[in-house]
Amino acid sequence: MGEAKRRKETGAPAPRKGKSNKPLMIGVAVLILAAVVFGLSFMTSSPEPTSDELPVAAPNAEPFPSELDQFGISVGPEDAPVVVREFADYQCPACGRFSSASKQLKQEYVDTGKVRFVYFDLPLQQHENAMPAAQAARCAGDQDAYWAMHDRLYDSQTEWSGSNDPVATFTRYATDLGLEERRFRRCMTTELHREAVEQSRQVAMQLRVTSTPTVLVDNIRLTRPGWGQLSALVERELAGEQQQ
Repeated sequence: MGEAKRRKETGAPAPRKGKSNKPLMIGVAVLILAAVVFGLSFMTSSPEPTSDELPVAAPNAEPFPSELDQFGISVGPEDAPVVVREFADYQCPACGRFSSASKQLKQEYVDTGKVRFVYFDLPLQQHENAMPAAQAARCAGDQDAYWAMHDRLYDSQTEWSGSNDPVATFTRYATDLGLEERRFRRCMTTELHREAVEQSRQVAMQLRVTSTPTVLVDNIRLTRPGWGQLSALVERELAGEQQQ
């Protein structure tokens, strides 16, 4: 039936065939992908060390009380010009995401003697397996494998975070790392390092640190924990030390 005849008989134009939304959907998908890529770049790219985006110490801020470092686990030279401190919970997802940045920090700055890194345990009450995980790292440290276990715990966080028997899982990790299984398991079952972990948590409470990860470069707290801000702030502090 022609358009003119249809109008005459029905008083309405013929219905138009629906147009495909496929080009529109493709366009929207491209825009979303571009936004995601931009967001990831913004979160991970390093700002310039002189950027106004970087945090600064509070006015009249006191230096970090370095005597408290004894309650954390340290790596790097004691006389390193810059000290990075992290208060973290092994079961905290945000800490798991930051772990790649701390690993890169050790490779690029700690191993070259520019930075000392101190890790403080701050197991949160809502994370049931955070305390056993903190003890597992310290038990591994008794066999000179603290940082190997530290990295393994974060790399496998989703595997053990909901475990009903974390000791068995952590013992398997210890075996994978070549540690003496009986010694490690005995350390875990007797909670040999629980007091040390509690002391580390007390340091956090004393400093009013309540969230994880809390990361300090000297006495400056990161506002966006990640490699971009961390590396830029370390570079700024290193440059400041060289000018003194």
